[in-house]
Amino acid sequence: MTDYEQQAWQEARRFERSMYKKSSILQRTSKKVQTQINNKIPDRIHAIVTESIKTMINLSLTTSEYIRPVEVEEDWTLEEREKRIRERLKQYKHTAMVEGAGTGAGGIILGLADFPLLLSIKMKFLFDVGQLYGWNVKKREERIFLLRVFLLAFSSDTKRREMIPSIRNWEEESDRWKEIDWKTLQQEYRDTIDFVKMLQLVPGFGAVVGAWANGKFLEQLGETAINAYRLRMLEGDRE
Repeated sequence: MTDYEQQAWQEARRFERSMYKKSSILQRTSKKVQTQINNKIPDRIHAIVTESIKTMINLSLTTSEYIRPVEVEEDWTLEEREKRIRERLKQYKHTAMVEGAGTGAGGIILGLADFPLLLSIKMKFLFDVGQLYGWNVKKREERIFLLRVFLLAFSSDTKRREMIPSIRNWEEESDRWKEIDWKTLQQEYRDTIDFVKMLQLVPGFGAVVGAWANGKFLEQLGETAINAYRLRMLEGDRE
């Protein structure tokens, strides 16, 4: 391993250990609050979120909707690849923040539009990450891996613990995960983001929340994606 790869592996191991820790008291408290809020949210809003996630999963598995050509050189080092990934993350984060501020400022109607728009930004980022690490994201098993990375970023403590082994040993585990349970994915995702995103629907408050929340969600996804691929790629190379 190079010095950079050694450092990346250590960071990935710290990330892996963090997946086994309990969420903060604030996060656990907000979970209880959001459960109460969810019960008061109109069914039509829940339906929009659910359908958006279901559509996203179907597109991820069956089309090239989220795939755009990314220039990649086979001889790039891990450091060079991750430099370009972090540059992409900054671009996507900026786009997400602008989109969140715009839809948040528009009240409930535009606020609802943020759910599918933000999902699309997240998935396009993930497909770029997969390509920059050198994987063929047109293959179904790679698309399934990206969806599991997505779920790892936005899921409960219990689900994260269940998923880490398959992320780390994907070449051996991929045959076990030929399909994605979209109901589980959408519920985990909603339970993770609902509390913050519902604040975006509040008139006069939504723009600030929308920009901040979307930026944080992209950071969270970026950290998860980078460390998930590190665990997968460096597992066999560690000393």
